[in-house]
Amino acid sequence: MNYIKDRKIVVTGGAGFIGSNLCEALLNIGNEVICFDNFLTGKRENISEFFENKKFKLFEADIRNMEDCKKITKGVDIVFHEAALGSVPRSIENPATTNEININGFLNILIACKENNVKRLIYASSSSVYGDHPVLPKVEENIGKPLSPYAVTKQVNEMYAKVFSDLYGMEIIGLRYFNVFGKKQDPEGQYAAAIPKFIKLLMKGEPPVIYGDGTQSRDFTYVDNVVSANLLAASSSNAMALNNVFNIACGQKTTLNKLCCILVDLLSAHNKEIKNIKLKYSNERKGDIKDSLASIEKAKKILGYTPDCDVEKGLEKSISWYIKNLI
Repeated sequence: MNYIKDRKIVVTGGAGFIGSNLCEALLNIGNEVICFDNFLTGKRENISEFFENKKFKLFEADIRNMEDCKKITKGVDIVFHEAALGSVPRSIENPATTNEININGFLNILIACKENNVKRLIYASSSSVYGDHPVLPKVEENIGKPLSPYAVTKQVNEMYAKVFSDLYGMEIIGLRYFNVFGKKQDPEGQYAAAIPKFIKLLMKGEPPVIYGDGTQSRDFTYVDNVVSANLLAASSSNAMALNNVFNIACGQKTTLNKLCCILVDLLSAHNKEIKNIKLKYSNERKGDIKDSLASIEKAKKILGYTPDCDVEKGLEKSISWYIKNLI
C-alpha cells in the first residue's frame, strides 16, 4: 500500500491514546506532523519520544478556540481529527463540556479546514452512534437512537461532516471506532476504558469490576488496526470513500466475561497468582449498550481495510506494553 508521505499533517488530540499512535505511524513513513492538543486528557509522555524528531511539532492549544484552529491548519495537507472528550459515563455526568469539545470543537476544525483549503479531513466517529439499534452486525446505513450525550455528539459530527462535504466540496471521511485498545491507553481515572483498567487491576492482584452480568459483548479493536484505517482513508483515491463513514473494528464479538478469562490466562504467564483472582460484578451503567459487533465489509471493499491484529493478539501486545510501563 502506498501510504501518504512527505505531507504536512495535523493530528488533533495527538497526545492522546489513538492520536499518539497515529503520530508515530505518520512520522515513521516520512511526514511532517503537528500535534494539536490541550492536554485535558492527552499526556506528554505519549509524545515525548517524538520531541527530538525534526519533523514533529507540538501546538499546545484548544480546538474550542477558532483562531487556534485556523492558525494551525494553514498550509496543511491533511487533518486527522482525534480530539474529543471520550467516555459515555463522563458525558452523562458532564454533557455541557462534552458538547463544547466534541461538537463546537469539531465545527471549528471543519470551518478552519474549509477556509484554509485543507485537502482532506479524516475524523474519529464512534460505534456509539448505533445506540438502541438492535441488529447485529452493525451496518453503517442503519443507526438507532443515541443512548448518551457522547453518542449524540458523534452523530452530530457525522451530520456536520456530510453537510460540509455536500456544500463546500470538502474531502471528508469518518471512521466509526469500535472499542479501541492498546499501548498508551490510560488505565487510570474514573473514566478509564475497561481493558487497561482490567489489566492494571489484575497486575496488582485485584479483581476487575464488570458492570452487568458480563454477557454483554464488544467488538474490541487493537489500535494498530485503527491507525492502518486512518492511513488508508488518507491515501485512498476511491471516490466512494469521500463524504462517507466506515466501521473500523475486528468483526469479532467478545463478551466481557470472555475478555477477562483471556486476560487472566495471558497475565498468569507472568504471575501464577493471577489465576486465582475472582471477578466482581456490579449494576449495569446508564447509557451502555448490550452488544456491539461491526460489519467491516464496507471498509474492506472501499478502503482496502483488513484488521491484521485480532483481539487475543492485541491483548498480548497490550499486556507486554503495560508490563514494561506500569511496573
